[in-house]
Amino acid sequence: MNGNQFGRLFQMTTYGESHGEAMGVTVSGCPAGLELSEDDIQMELDRRKPGQSMITTSRGEPDAVKINSGIQDGYTTGTPIGMVIENKDARSGKYEPYVTAPRPSHGDFTYSAKFGTRNWGGGGRSSARETVNWVAAGAIAKKILDTQDIEVLAHVNQIDDIRAPPVSFEEIREHAEDNEIRCAHPPTADKMREKIDTFQKEGESIGGAIYFEARGVPRGLGAPRFDSFPARLGQAMFSVPATTGVEYGLGQEAREWTGSDRNENWEFDADGDPQPVGNTHAGLQGGITTGEPIYGEATWHAPTSIPKKQSTVDWETGEEKEIQVVGRHDPVLPPRAVPVVESMLSLTILDFLLLGGRLNPDRLDGNPGEYDTEYHPSSPRN
Repeated sequence: MNGNQFGRLFQMTTYGESHGEAMGVTVSGCPAGLELSEDDIQMELDRRKPGQSMITTSRGEPDAVKINSGIQDGYTTGTPIGMVIENKDARSGKYEPYVTAPRPSHGDFTYSAKFGTRNWGGGGRSSARETVNWVAAGAIAKKILDTQDIEVLAHVNQIDDIRAPPVSFEEIREHAEDNEIRCAHPPTADKMREKIDTFQKEGESIGGAIYFEARGVPRGLGAPRFDSFPARLGQAMFSVPATTGVEYGLGQEAREWTGSDRNENWEFDADGDPQPVGNTHAGLQGGITTGEPIYGEATWHAPTSIPKKQSTVDWETGEEKEIQVVGRHDPVLPPRAVPVVESMLSLTILDFLLLGGRLNPDRLDGNPGEYDTEYHPSSPRN
């Protein structure tokens, strides 16, 4: 089974199953000289871990990370960084009824069809449990980006048909972590929580969306065609389980705009360099960054494991049967997916920085130095 690596110069390689002994990730390509501790990683993992509230799975995983390579005296050495997160609360027995009777719309059948076998406990490798590795790697990427004055944020902007009004980058920074929904608009967060409660009581689940944004990204990252920034961004976001759509800029609304309305004129900035007027392109033109904020939205379908009775078939007995998935599952995914989205966006940006030779290693120790990210603030649409 391939497909366990992401990135080219800043690369993460992951392993582990939902109910296996541990999850793990190796990060290659991290520059030497970055001050890094397990606390830096743990802070991000705590945002993703289960059992945070009544709207997340009750699985009691501490998600405690152990760094076992790539660090000397508190600083990265430039060699691969290995991290392990043990699974402490796995209960595979509840999944035995689905060994030959796949859960509807899950990866149970397709994994078995492809490999002839699968780790059926908790969904094995197909489980969103795997994203704990991504957040661990993303924590390193976020810390490096911070030294380059690049900030990545996200928040839940829709659950079912309840959509938050546009909020500023500063509001996301200040309010996204204030509530269990991770919506930066508190009044909307309250409505979202009520809607989730309704679905939970019915044994149902529901989908939603996350708005993401990156500021301080320099111009000139990306390449034409298959290595364009949006192409790699799409790969990153669609890798997150249950993602059904990824948009940037105007997204689907672009089909309703004329060319003259969507096109961005040019002007000179204070340094005499050209810059686009407005940012309907979300900081991306020709697949390459313009220096403006990068922003977009990703959509998740409702979690497939639900308590409500459903129909399936048993491929050993040849019988149709009714199943009721029991266990510990999220009724909605976006609240816990926010740190995952931030991590995948951070990993994408950092990889492009290294590919373009745009990362300033002199700033890894936290000293500003002289480095122009060519950041031009503008108001995105969300």
